[in-house]
Amino acid sequence: MADIAECADWVAVDWGTTHMRAWLMRADGTAIEQRHSDKGMGSLRREEFEPALAALLGDACGGKRLPAIVCGMAGARQGWAEAAYVAVPCAPPSISEATQVPAESLDVRILPGVKQDAPADVMRGEETQIAGLLAEKPGFEGVVCLPGTHSKWAEIADGRIVRFSTFMTGELFALISGQSVLRHSVASDVWDQPAFDDAVGEAIEQPIASMAKLFALRAEGLLHGLEPAAARARLSAYLIGAEIAAAREVYALEGRIAIVGAAGIVKAYGAALTSIGAEVRYLDAERTTLMGLTAAYAELCNS
Repeated sequence: MADIAECADWVAVDWGTTHMRAWLMRADGTAIEQRHSDKGMGSLRREEFEPALAALLGDACGGKRLPAIVCGMAGARQGWAEAAYVAVPCAPPSISEATQVPAESLDVRILPGVKQDAPADVMRGEETQIAGLLAEKPGFEGVVCLPGTHSKWAEIADGRIVRFSTFMTGELFALISGQSVLRHSVASDVWDQPAFDDAVGEAIEQPIASMAKLFALRAEGLLHGLEPAAARARLSAYLIGAEIAAAREVYALEGRIAIVGAAGIVKAYGAALTSIGAEVRYLDAERTTLMGLTAAYAELCNS
């Protein structure tokens, strides 16, 4: 632990609603160690944020008051301190726009989220991933898809977020598969890729009709023995297909698209987008988040 404390120059923090991730970092952007906590924003009162982060880090800071760059829901109105939104079109918010939080153990700065007035929309955390994408792929222009509980689609041009949209696809999947009448029909941890591929194209082309097929997953299980793995994959395909169909009304999805997310969900979105002719590139969400936070730290050092 003492060796880590001697090496660490700053702390990178991604603070979500249900979980927190923190990295002990060197000044050159090298991650020394990553730590996880279930102390998400949704379970904390304002006065509990600093103790939660301090408990996660333990004595890893060696008594030093290190800079901590934070993105995500810690900056929400119900979070540690509200970090005001920056309006699109805008570059991903910089450290100069961050909110500095009074804290004894760390020098804390929370990066802002991004807002869109019409149609009304907000993001917190994804803008840091976009900053990481632009750090890794300078000059990137096109559409970024960030799948998750609340999936984001953003148009990027000239290093700026031009516009974006949010879809509650991940949350809808969790609710339907866990609490609706379909919960028994889709109870499987196995993924059926052919079933997904067959259903997602139909859903993209006929998204309204695909909504009428949801209950059929239960009926086919009862009457024709549809396997839970296939039902689960088809449910995912119907929801993702409807999302992509809606996104295609707003964005040019036949061009270059970057998908930023975890491995499993990225592949599902990639298969769907490839089927309509998109040129897809994949980026890991954790890596891009850390790159975005590192870019903010570099800016802090140069300010």
